[in-house]
Amino acid sequence: MAEAEMPQDAVPKKKSKLPLILGLVLFVALGGGGFYAVFSGLILGHAPEPVVGEHASDLPDIAFVPLERVTITLGEVSANSHLRFAAQLEVNSAYQSDVVMLTPRILDVINGYLRAVEVQELGDPNALVRLRSQMLRRIQIVTGEGRVRDLLVTEFVLN
Repeated sequence: MAEAEMPQDAVPKKKSKLPLILGLVLFVALGGGGFYAVFSGLILGHAPEPVVGEHASDLPDIAFVPLERVTITLGEVSANSHLRFAAQLEVNSAYQSDVVMLTPRILDVINGYLRAVEVQELGDPNALVRLRSQMLRRIQIVTGEGRVRDLLVTEFVLN
């Protein structure tokens, strides 16, 4: 009977909320720090360094030779579908006059090639890339290696 009886009205001691609040503050601080580190490029990437004193490189010594617009009847005459094609040739400046002189031959090669292409192939979304590379190769054969750098298609209308 030496034990002291506890009163029944006594409220049990509540646990402290300090660890919970401290955990939430620490969670928010670490989350914000992590976001800043990733966003600024300190982690998982490098932030682009500002370019100081660097000048853009000079453009290459090139010229453009415009080609006449070509209209080609595709398929059977009764189908009445046409292709309107225009382009420019990117050439080295030293060879510009040579390429201008060969323009009729270049147009002949383009005209002959485009007439041989099937109408269904022209409808393909990737057709222009293939046609451009094929025409460029044929133009480079006509003009000689090293004169024409690229073929820039400025108009490609199929109706």
